Amino acid sequence: MIKASSTPLSYPAKGKTAPKEDIRIQPPYNVILLNDDDHTYRYVIEMLQAIFGFPPEKGFLMAQEVDKSGRVILLTTSKEHAELKQDQVHAYGPDPYLGRPCPGSMTCVIEPAQ
Repeated sequence: MIKASSTPLSYPAKGKTAPKEDIRIQPPYNVILLNDDDHTYRYVIEMLQAIFGFPPEKGFLMAQEVDKSGRVILLTTSKEHAELKQDQVHAYGPDPYLGRPCPGSMTCVIEPAQ
């Protein structure tokens, strides 16, 4: 059996709302791949597919762009996610297709999106 409460329910006064919290939205960040002469197109395409899930066609277009302009924006996302992707690019390892010793992974930076 349900027992009735002796305390009446109270509702906010009409037209009044609860105080709003100060909500701050983080600005988006770009994940940017920088060009060098130590990585092949094949390496770049495979890395972008493994880390970002890009199809080979998109990877090829991004490899062309980084080769031509020196940088390409891979992703625009939250700062935490951008830092994760940057770390994954840096941890991907050297290019096994280069035909000479490769110094390591490609360089990736993050910058606030404009």
